[in-house]
Amino acid sequence: MLDYLVKGATIVDGSGSPSYVGDVGVRDGRIVAVGEVTEAAAETLDATGLVVTPGFIDNHTHYDAQVFWDAWMTPSNEHGVTTVLGGNCGFTLAPLRSEDADYTRRMMQKVEGMPLEALETGVKWGWETFAEYLDAVEESQPAINAGFLVGHCAIRRYVMGAEATDREATPEEIDRIVALLHESIEAGGLGFSTTLSNTHSDGDGKPVASRKAGKDELIALCTAVGEHEGTFLEGIVPGCLDKFADDEIELLAEMSAAAKRSLNWNLLTVDSAEPDRIPRQLEASKRARELGGRVIGLTMPVLVPMNMSLLNFCGLWLIPGWNEILARPVPERIEKLQDPEVRAHMLERVNSKEAGVFRRLGNFGRYVIGDTYSEANQGLKGRVVKDIAAERGQDAFDTLLEICINDDLRTILWPMPNDNDADTWSLRQQAWQEDDIMLGGSDAGAHLDRMAGAPFPTRFLGDVIRGRKLTTLEDGVRMISGAQADVFGLVDRGYIREGYHADLVVFDPQEIAAEDASLHFDLPGDAPRLTAGAIGVKAVLVNGVETIRDGKQTGARPGTVLRSGRDTVTVATS
Repeated sequence: MLDYLVKGATIVDGSGSPSYVGDVGVRDGRIVAVGEVTEAAAETLDATGLVVTPGFIDNHTHYDAQVFWDAWMTPSNEHGVTTVLGGNCGFTLAPLRSEDADYTRRMMQKVEGMPLEALETGVKWGWETFAEYLDAVEESQPAINAGFLVGHCAIRRYVMGAEATDREATPEEIDRIVALLHESIEAGGLGFSTTLSNTHSDGDGKPVASRKAGKDELIALCTAVGEHEGTFLEGIVPGCLDKFADDEIELLAEMSAAAKRSLNWNLLTVDSAEPDRIPRQLEASKRARELGGRVIGLTMPVLVPMNMSLLNFCGLWLIPGWNEILARPVPERIEKLQDPEVRAHMLERVNSKEAGVFRRLGNFGRYVIGDTYSEANQGLKGRVVKDIAAERGQDAFDTLLEICINDDLRTILWPMPNDNDADTWSLRQQAWQEDDIMLGGSDAGAHLDRMAGAPFPTRFLGDVIRGRKLTTLEDGVRMISGAQADVFGLVDRGYIREGYHADLVVFDPQEIAAEDASLHFDLPGDAPRLTAGAIGVKAVLVNGVETIRDGKQTGARPGTVLRSGRDTVTVATS
């Protein structure tokens, strides 16, 4: 007898092939029959009029901490994600010396927007090695499959201590860092991640440890990755935020070639106002192929809901020159923001070439006012800044600052997207056809109170495929399932095939969507996060067990901690 049977669904198998109506039978966590299935089942889901697909794979998450207080890794699980890859951007929670735990928590608060109170109270710290960390994740019984890269900042700090953020490593230290990477991958790490981005600073405001690494160290670490089965690289350089410099193109290509593994980077921003960005960024992929490697740019296929504030760290802090103003104590910050010369300087910097993709944040008339906290701002929630500015006879930036100052900077700001035009959507559609561009970059588990990238699969299926019709359902599903499994070498996942793990999503193709994002105060310590539920998801199975039914969690936690060489295989770069 089967354990579970999806009956009469439209099967979209993850390969991009035409869909067809049939059944999917599951036993012992595996798909054992596809097509016309007559065997009886302990549980049958009548999926007439519904679609069944492979579980979706989110390749760029930061659930490294959240998995301990939220084993379901919400809201990703609600949106059909059955496998997540973490440990990105050079940031992991292991290996970790006990005396560095506070430093690591404050760093993760700064660079990835994880509330400090959640990190302090929601995680049972106590591991040291990467092996012990993976065991701790396994003991937490995750509801979905999760694998983790080994973060450069962690292994560098472990070997060099506080000096990791101050200088390059000596040859002897590089040997020890490389040895620690070997040890961590042997324990199950999926590969290596690093960042050189000038936007990444620690809780003390200093560059994170990986930014002090020299090229010799980076190439040595990438070479080490290539000695292990089923591994890959993830790396960030400053040009990821706009356009690569020549030396960045060469570095990314050489890193991939040294490992003989793919390297993915985050994030390719598509914007019709910058039509030459994609060709420039693909130069890294072209050069990598010449050297025998592969460099892949991640791009989000949807508009990601996000809010901002002049009180708390967000994208506005990353505009060149703004951090030195916004990082001040609130009274000093307000005093600076009231200075016309400071305002003029801020406007100049947000519109500068150096601001890169953050130039998009400079259209202040298109911000929508969210929650307000003062009598002076009553009635402004939901209004567009340019309309308020017109009524007051003011410049939009002056109006926005005046509103925020009235609230002691607590005002919630919702930037309206500048990339919602037809030309940009056409450019996205073209980008998805490139071999070295793939969907991803949700940052799920990070920037919790500012950004809601986790719901992207259902938003993609509803808005982009059903609504905008920019690709077929079959191809859209392939991009977030089979194509992901192929790039990252995930064994027996990403497709509906006999013998594969029964990671499945059943949804109504006429309803599938994501709710509007809203703030929920449901993190440890009552910290807020921006999140959104799913619409039209009827069932999600992970390893053959229902974790979502009619949009609600079942409470089951059947996920697997993915370990390199066991759950992954090497994917050739040439």
